[in-house]
Amino acid sequence: MTSSGLTVGFDLDMTLIDSRPGIHACYRELTARTGTYVDADLAVTRLGPPLEEELAYWFPADDIPAVADLYRAMYVDIAITATPAMPGARQAIEAVRAAGGRAIVVTAKYEPNAKLHMKHLRIEPDAVVGNLWAEAKADALREHGADVYVGDHTGDVRGARTARAYSVAVATGPCDARELREAGADVVLTDLTAFPEWLAIYANGRAEGPADR
Repeated sequence: MTSSGLTVGFDLDMTLIDSRPGIHACYRELTARTGTYVDADLAVTRLGPPLEEELAYWFPADDIPAVADLYRAMYVDIAITATPAMPGARQAIEAVRAAGGRAIVVTAKYEPNAKLHMKHLRIEPDAVVGNLWAEAKADALREHGADVYVGDHTGDVRGARTARAYSVAVATGPCDARELREAGADVVLTDLTAFPEWLAIYANGRAEGPADR
């Protein structure tokens, strides 16, 4: 199919993947290995920001780099296979391709692990960029010429707006629809199952002229 020039970026955790089971298991194992209690039930309710921000609730600042390295090393064996795709994730990527566009992933997750998730789930975006959070995501979105960025967190909305991309929010993560709208999302969907229909309308409007924000 001839390219439409459309590029859509997607967040990873709680947007394309339900990372709660794997991350929960990792935090329980981290508690066992370090002897420092991490409330895994609480930690998985606030996914989105970088790992180091969560570890700061539980570990002294000087210990965080080493603990983060340990967590990421464990993550490969514990979390990858325990993490399912979110409903509609594959169909969302396919919808972008059907529209002649490119689909990229821009995430705060450690990039090698983000790529392992995509490989395990047989989801094949055109690019995966990790280690970027909130406004910093705009760097990758601009580099790839993203027109749209889809995420579940107010930090994703800020990243989209900083990049001057259309902000599509899905209420599948720690932020509810009201928070996402108040943060400035252009549109809020219940989940990714609604994305293909929205994209068809957006792409049609884009072909006819600039979309209203």
